[in-house]
Order: sequence, then structure tokens, then C-alpha cells
Amino acid sequence: MPSTKPTETPEILSEATKSALAQPCTLVIFGASGDLTRRKLLPAVYNLLLDGLLPPNYAVLGLGRKSLSDDEFRQIAKKGIEQFSRQTINDEKWNEFHDRLFYMNGPVDDLATFTNMKSRIEGIENQLKLPGHRIFYLAIPPTTFSPTCEGLHKAGLIYPVDDQSPFSRVIVEKPIGRDLESAKVINEITGRVFDESQIYRIDHYLGKETVQNIMVMRFANSIFEPIWNHRYIDHVQLTVSEAETLGTRASYYEEAGALRDMIQNHILQLLCLIAMEPPYSLDPDVVRNTRMDVMRGLRPIRGKDVETMTVRAQYAHGAINGKEFPGYRREEGVRPDSTTETYVALKVFVENWRWAGVPFYIRTGKAMPKRSSEIAVQFKDIPQILFNADPNVSQAPNLLTLRIQPEEGMALRIISKKPGSKAQTRPVEMDFKYGDTFDAPSPEAYERLLLDVMTGDASLFMRRDAVEASWTWVTDILQGWETHGTKWLPEYPAGSWGPIEADRLIETDGRKWREV
Repeated sequence: MPSTKPTETPEILSEATKSALAQPCTLVIFGASGDLTRRKLLPAVYNLLLDGLLPPNYAVLGLGRKSLSDDEFRQIAKKGIEQFSRQTINDEKWNEFHDRLFYMNGPVDDLATFTNMKSRIEGIENQLKLPGHRIFYLAIPPTTFSPTCEGLHKAGLIYPVDDQSPFSRVIVEKPIGRDLESAKVINEITGRVFDESQIYRIDHYLGKETVQNIMVMRFANSIFEPIWNHRYIDHVQLTVSEAETLGTRASYYEEAGALRDMIQNHILQLLCLIAMEPPYSLDPDVVRNTRMDVMRGLRPIRGKDVETMTVRAQYAHGAINGKEFPGYRREEGVRPDSTTETYVALKVFVENWRWAGVPFYIRTGKAMPKRSSEIAVQFKDIPQILFNADPNVSQAPNLLTLRIQPEEGMALRIISKKPGSKAQTRPVEMDFKYGDTFDAPSPEAYERLLLDVMTGDASLFMRRDAVEASWTWVTDILQGWETHGTKWLPEYPAGSWGPIEADRLIETDGRKWREV
């Protein structure tokens, strides 16, 4: 059996090469009757099939609490694919996919569920002549991880890590805890029955095309790396705005808030990719080590630092795209005296030689004017001579913008001369859009990430130490807020770009939030 260890695929692999490395396997989805499975996971697997990237033999077994037959589950899957897939239903391929979808129900806190699962999986593997490779996707609440992992172990569904046994891998969905201690508990639970090399902690942001392209942009283009440091970069802005309000997620969001929901995972991972040193190879652990070095270099925000380095707020009554929404504390399921933040802005420093003195301004919030995620790298001003000589009208600085969603791509703002006899200048953009250049929609993040798990490539997944390091940093902020908190948070109207306090955070340094 060929080895599937990540260390044996250090070069950047094409999708076709990854497909060749993906071995026949069974994907077991816990929480198969939930939204994530219907909207993301099953469409992702189906798109991999259409693109010819699935291994030649495979099966998908869903486990949920609902009592469904295989055929009922297949019909739910088809409706989900018709509604959410980036590619339309192909009758021939659907018939193939249909025959490889299976379902069973049962509670994860009952060992009998896993005994039945073992029989079902072995029956499917015998029927389809599968070699026993298994991937377990935990699309379930973290509170059910412990009985699920214990059930898998006691039922003998997990193989050891060696060269003779089929592989067993587990995918863990966020949130991985709500603070450092709870994250350690989840890591301990999964680590009791799975080796660290078998655990894939998924963050779908890392599967987005623009995010994957950050390393290529930095390390495959000689024009960027020499200037990617404090000598040439003035500051970096990371913005993740959501136009949606709370919706029906009050029970989750009241316990989470914007810092836990977005910054602890998605945004800190983006920061690590932007700030990391060049890895000496593309071996997954080498790449993850360099990202981890950034986490270790983050300046802690502790105690009263939260008053000058952080802003948190809640959305108030307002309108988004002409539709009115109530304030956060008037949403159904939210406590009238809630201090859960729907908006966070931070000023962050990476304390190493490359980034000495360069601030990273981070902001994320709900009920914003539009949905957008981008990274903006602003370079330092040119000297105020020649074309920048007027002290009253400074030249616009060079700016590199990486757009993550909704329109993936990047733009570089440079200064150009305006046509005519006068030496007048103006900023212009060199703009690259994935959809226009490659004439095809980008694959969904879950497609790339599921394929990586099948091939054993852990580059885009978080290691245990990274999860705990990010929670250590975030927990300091949470404790600072608790100690130096206020009864009422600042508010910003729904449909605006945040509170005035966030403007002050960056304007105190003589800078401004850019228009997204």
C-alpha cells in the first residue's frame, strides 16, 4: 500500500496529482441530517466527482438523529445539491453518486449506534470492494465529541497509524471550544483515540482560493518578498464584514460573540499567512510551523490594554439594503442586558524583526453594509519631493488588496501619469479577478479541504498547538473585557461600518479604515 503521509508530498500538487493520491475510502458524516451536510459537504463531494477528483472508489455514510431510509437521504442530498452546488446535476454522474450514498440513524451517546455502524460500514466496504480507509467528519456540536470519539474507539472503527493498516482520519468542525480550557478539553478528547496526525481541524476560510494564493503571491513572485517587511509596509488591514444580522443563531451567538466566532479562527489564520516567514519547504508541518511562529509572536493584549487596543460594539436599529432590522438586544433570544459583541476592532502587533512597529488593524462585524472579506497591505508613503511635493495634497500610497469574498481576486494600486502635457498623476488599479482570468467559478472551500483530507495533506488544517495558542491570545482579551468591561457596549446602526470608537482606534495613529 503506498504511503499517504503528508511529508511525502512537499511540492505544490495539481488537483490531478492530488486525485491520483486520493485512495478509495468511506466518508462517514456525523450530523448528516443537518444544514452543513446539505448545503456544503454533500455538494462538495459531488463537485469533486464532476471534476474527476474523487478516488476511483468511494462511499458516503451519513449518521443523524432523524429516521431516514437510504433513498430518503439520497433525495435530501439531491435537493441540497440542486440548490447549493456550484455545478448543476448531471444525470449520469448523479446516478453514480446516488448509489454510493447511505444513511443510518442513532444517538452518539449509545454504544449500540457504533456497533451497528461498524457492521454497516463493513457491509458497504465489502459490497463496493473498499480497502477500509475511513474519514469521520464531526459536523456535530462539540458537546457530543466525547461520546462520538469513545464510541468509534470502543467499536473498533479506528485503525492505528502504521504502514500496514488502512488510514483512519477525523475532521473536527469549529468551534473548537469557547476559551482556552474548553479547547484543551476538546483536544484531549480527540487526542485520546486519534493520533495528532489523524486529526484535521477544519477552517473553511483556509480553503478559499485567494487564501490559498497568499503563499503563491508572496513566495512565487520576486517583486513582493523583498518589500514584505517593516521597511516598506506602513500597516495592514484585515476586514471581514457580514451583512447578515443575528437571524436564528441567538443561542450560539450569545455564547460566542464576534471575537470567538471570527477572530480566534478565521482572521488569525489569515494574519498568520500574511505575516509568516518563508518556509524552507512545502511539507505540511513545515508550513504549519511557520504559521505557528506568527502566533507565538503576537503581542498579548492584557488588562487595561483592551481599552486602547480593542473596540467592541453591538448593532442598533438600522437599515441594510433598504430593509430595517432591530437592534441586537431586541433580537429574539438575546438577553436585554447582553454585552455580547457583534463587532470587534483590534490593533495587533507581531513582535519579530520583519514586522517591528507595523500595526495590523482587524475589524469584523455583523449588520454591516455588505458582505466582504479582504486583506489590504498599505505601503509607506514616498518622500514629499517630485510628484509628492505638495504638503497639502499627499500622494495616495501604493496598496495591495487581496479580496477573499464575495469576488475573489487581488488589486495593486499604483500611481500613473494622467494623459496630457502637464505632469499630473492619479492612482490606478491593476485588477485581477479569478472568475475573469480562469473563466470558471472557483471551487468551494470544502471541496479543496475534503480532497486534502483524502490525500493526507494537512497544510491547511490547524494543529493542536496552534488552536491552543490562538485561544491563549484571545482569552487574554476576553479576561481584559471582563475585568475592565462596561454595562452597555457602544452601538452602531445596522447598515453602517461600525462605531465611532473603531474610527478613533485607527485615526489616533493618523490612518483611516479603507472603503471596502
